[in-house]
Amino acid sequence: MSVVGLATAALGPQAGAADRLVPAAQAAALVEDDGADCRVSVPGGSASESLLPDPFKRLDGTRVSAKSDWRCRRAEIRELAERSVYGDKPGKPESVTGTVSRTSITVNVGHQGRTASFSAGVDLPSGTGPFPAVIVYGGLGADTSTIKSSGAAVISYDPFSVGREGTARNNKQGAFYSVYGSQSSTGLLAAWAWGVSRIIDVVEQSGGTVLRADATGVTGCSRYGKGAFVAGAFDQRIALTMPIESGSGGVNAFRSIARESGSQPLSSAYSEQPWLGDAFGSYTGDPSALPVDTHQVVGMIAPRGLFIMDNPHIDWLGARSGAVAALGGAEVYKALGAGGNITYWSDVQSGDHCAVRSEWRTPLQQNIQKFLLKTGSSSGTFRIAGKKSANLSEWRNWQTPALSDGGGTDAGTSTGTSAGTSTGTSEGTSTGTSQGTSTGTSQGSTDGSSGGSGDGACTATYRTVNSWSGGFQGEVTVRNNGSSALNGWTVGLTLASGQSISNLWGGRHTGTSGSVTVHNGPWNGTIAANGSVTFGFVATGSSSTAPGDVTCTSP
Repeated sequence: MSVVGLATAALGPQAGAADRLVPAAQAAALVEDDGADCRVSVPGGSASESLLPDPFKRLDGTRVSAKSDWRCRRAEIRELAERSVYGDKPGKPESVTGTVSRTSITVNVGHQGRTASFSAGVDLPSGTGPFPAVIVYGGLGADTSTIKSSGAAVISYDPFSVGREGTARNNKQGAFYSVYGSQSSTGLLAAWAWGVSRIIDVVEQSGGTVLRADATGVTGCSRYGKGAFVAGAFDQRIALTMPIESGSGGVNAFRSIARESGSQPLSSAYSEQPWLGDAFGSYTGDPSALPVDTHQVVGMIAPRGLFIMDNPHIDWLGARSGAVAALGGAEVYKALGAGGNITYWSDVQSGDHCAVRSEWRTPLQQNIQKFLLKTGSSSGTFRIAGKKSANLSEWRNWQTPALSDGGGTDAGTSTGTSAGTSTGTSEGTSTGTSQGTSTGTSQGSTDGSSGGSGDGACTATYRTVNSWSGGFQGEVTVRNNGSSALNGWTVGLTLASGQSISNLWGGRHTGTSGSVTVHNGPWNGTIAANGSVTFGFVATGSSSTAPGDVTCTSP
């Protein structure tokens, strides 16, 4: 099996910018699992942890130090997720054959004497092709019109043909269980993901006359959003993953769900349908015993495209826990130099479940252009509704390391364990009071930056990440230009008339309009010599005029 070193092949230098883009054309791996050759040894037992586990800490207790280390660290996370959450997702069976036409895909699999078949529909956009494609779970909630108008085909996937709902855990049905047994401990989400991978196998074998094998996305809403999330995490050939309102068992952090009032309890998500693996039943009463959480599963998708859509108006969907997982997983993206490849958006007006929303149309187009058509370069954004704000600092006691571009070491030298080694990261705190009333759509990123001033060692530089009608997202990089560590920083900036900060993360601010002061948090106050940290914010207002008088001072 040919293995591509994703971290070394796909990632460019992280020259201080938290969201410097990994080229979209390089973000997807050429194989389903590029860490299949990594040795993973899971120690017996694990201590309970009420906070989100450190995604950068290996099973042997050391931390990753280079981007190239992430390949095998991802393999560890995958193993833990399979063992405790989803059940085993097997690789490619002994035989996979099928056909691709302009209207359908057929899949035939054979493994150890057992066979199964299923099919999917194909709906092509205008043009001659071959086309990128988005695999749409179940046809619920996906904006297929925008997908097609953006130039991508829609593959209509019926996951029930691969793993049927309404069955007992000891009598699971569908193509997956015909091959691996009705008493398999693998849950439906992993089984559905296996089906997506087999569709991609057939597209790869088809010769690329109708569909492109190197440009596949996946999406779905609600239970299908859970499925899309798992499919994207477990198959690195998927260039763009887009879960919608996935709720408990989906993107949402398990530990956070247990504390989020009104969200679907883990016991309910486990018992409603056999979505999750049988082993997860042991953790529904105490998710702190889980050796993994969904922010690490988000990290499994990095550096590939990820667009998470959430609904803050239905408590059962637990959007706050979705934001916690997204913010935690975004730290992996940032450490890999791919912070611009993840978008999280819960700032929407309508509370209808699985509605096609105007707020998501432009970022959907931008993500398709960037990761499937490979013609765009927009940067991802976080639009977190104030009513379901999240504070990552409440959920972690680890720091994000500044990963080197060179090769790692087997010993896994621990880096970034103190606040002083947090480079180019944001704490991801959403403190605004916005109730998700923004109706504007993203107009893309602006890479232009405005200079700031400082007291010599401490300098601050602002840039606009994204803007839309009625608001914008800004980011400030605080840099230590001195020869020794900087302990504490304060940034001052002045917003234009009519602008007001609704969410801010990576710092603690005083004031929301006019003159605003941002202080470091306890997690990012120390900046090593020549190091940097970032904080970001979302502001409302009729213009996206950059803040003025950006200054930085230190004690």
